[in-house]
Amino acid sequence: MLRAGIVGLPNVGKSTLFNAVTRTRKAEAANYPFCTIDPNVGIVTVPDARLYELQKIAKTNVVIPAAIEFVDIAGLVKGASTGEGLGNKFLTHIREVDAIVQVVRCFEDEDVHHVSGTVDPVRDIEIINTELILADLESVKKRRERLAKDVKRGDKAAAAEEVALAKIEPVLDSGKPALMVDLTLEERTLSRALFLLTDKPTIFACNVKEGDLATADSNPYVIKVREYVKTHLACEAVVISAQIESDLVDLEPDEAQAFLEELGVSESGLGSLIRATFHLLGLRTYFTAGEKEVRAWTIHAGDTAPQAAGVIHSDFERGFIKAETVAYTDLVSCGSVAAARDKGLYRMEGKEYVVADGDVLLFKFNV
Repeated sequence: MLRAGIVGLPNVGKSTLFNAVTRTRKAEAANYPFCTIDPNVGIVTVPDARLYELQKIAKTNVVIPAAIEFVDIAGLVKGASTGEGLGNKFLTHIREVDAIVQVVRCFEDEDVHHVSGTVDPVRDIEIINTELILADLESVKKRRERLAKDVKRGDKAAAAEEVALAKIEPVLDSGKPALMVDLTLEERTLSRALFLLTDKPTIFACNVKEGDLATADSNPYVIKVREYVKTHLACEAVVISAQIESDLVDLEPDEAQAFLEELGVSESGLGSLIRATFHLLGLRTYFTAGEKEVRAWTIHAGDTAPQAAGVIHSDFERGFIKAETVAYTDLVSCGSVAAARDKGLYRMEGKEYVVADGDVLLFKFNV
């Protein structure tokens, strides 16, 4: 299962958000730096309204959503790349995740201490990114030094890796993340062996106060973050209120919805954050639907039908014959598989078919 790490400066709402995302109280949330030392880990289901439309068609009581893993990583501080604030340990935790959710504080509150003394989300982003870039720059330089002898000896593999790293180092040196380096597919694959921190896809979560969620689009801090990450990092920013999410944990669904409506919003930011992180990881969903269960299965964008079948069981991929396929929107509009088949929307696909997000599939196989 792929992992997304929640990072940020101390006291920006990371642990509160993690507790809300995972619907637990596993992470200590306190008003002082480094209340999280060892990372907390939780499995998170991906909200998907399509499952419940398919449930009506399949007439089943069992619904199984997709899931990803979230990791709550302790707060970074300036100097983390040189070991400040137990930085080396925390950077190792970030290195082990597949994507990063960087939480930035976009609210004023005298009762909640800010490690820098004032609220400035863009400055906070630059502090975090500078530390990640400095750590990556050190890794690249050390790796290039080790490769030098092999390159001189004419080692082709070393030479190919050196070409990739020679492109990455000046970009890091200019203060930009490795993810923005223009590499070929082969060069990107070679560079991944270093597990560079800034080569991980990143999404920014703007944490606003409870009363500001409904008007977040006009929040000056949120506006600055969105503009900055789009321009400088080619990333997306979503809005959440960690405090609201924390309050919702203990409420029943109907109570939670009523609470949100009182605040002037139809949905909390949590669902959007989880879905955005899921797609950030390059993940997509297909469905199986029958009387036994309706289930969301996780695949990578670009996976073929046999690869999608292998997610269920390796035998399905090994003995793949064909996939009976209908698009979610077509199935729901028709109301049944039989109606979709009558309209020619239910089709057979072979081994070369690339599964689309939302496909409803039934695999035929023989082993």
